[in-house]
Amino acid sequence: MSFWDHLEELRKRIILAVVGIIVACIITGIFSDEIMKGLLLPAAHTNPPVKIINLRPYGFLAIYMQVILIAGVILSLPFTLYQFWRFVAPGLKANERRWVRWITFYTSLCFLAGIAFAFFVALPSMLTFFAGFTPSSQVDNVWSINEYLSTIVGAITTGGIIFELPMVCFFLGKIGILTPSFMRHYRRHAIVVILIVAALVTPTPDPLTQLIFAFPLWFLYEVSIFVVAAARKKKVAADTAA
Repeated sequence: MSFWDHLEELRKRIILAVVGIIVACIITGIFSDEIMKGLLLPAAHTNPPVKIINLRPYGFLAIYMQVILIAGVILSLPFTLYQFWRFVAPGLKANERRWVRWITFYTSLCFLAGIAFAFFVALPSMLTFFAGFTPSSQVDNVWSINEYLSTIVGAITTGGIIFELPMVCFFLGKIGILTPSFMRHYRRHAIVVILIVAALVTPTPDPLTQLIFAFPLWFLYEVSIFVVAAARKKKVAADTAA
């Protein structure tokens, strides 16, 4: 393909990705009330319950538009990733092109799993701690809806990125930077780092809560070892065949 052909293909994939996001936003717009109720649910189950207020006249409209857009981007993620890999596919070998659908599927699955963990496991613990942290009785612990949703979005985005660890390790293994033996050798070091990270991101000093945060990270590390082993095995087989 010539440079202009690549440029035309890029334009086509960007247009398709944007169309996918627009369609997804229309769908999330239809269910925007249900999505908003779901996002506000963690605050209602804190102990004590948190009161959330709107501080701007146009606040609810802006929040709804933001929620529709973010939910639409998340919903269209598999389609967007697929368009990206379809653009990259011409530069891949024939045996590598067969992995495009699977890479799209597992990348989306890992990201959505990270969102689910952040929303259903991490956020309730964090919000409960913040709701109960009231050093002075003279100050009401009332949250702005903008700050609340920013916290939600930040948490689920971080969770989604962290859960991409197996896919990152897969690519590092494919290009020969990471090996299973290296990861097994430094497993103890990784566990120490994981426990430190869990202690830093966990808002409470409770060891059980810290372990709840640390276990998924350790599990992802162990899964990544098998993923790297599979990637290296296929790379060696491909190099041998060549």
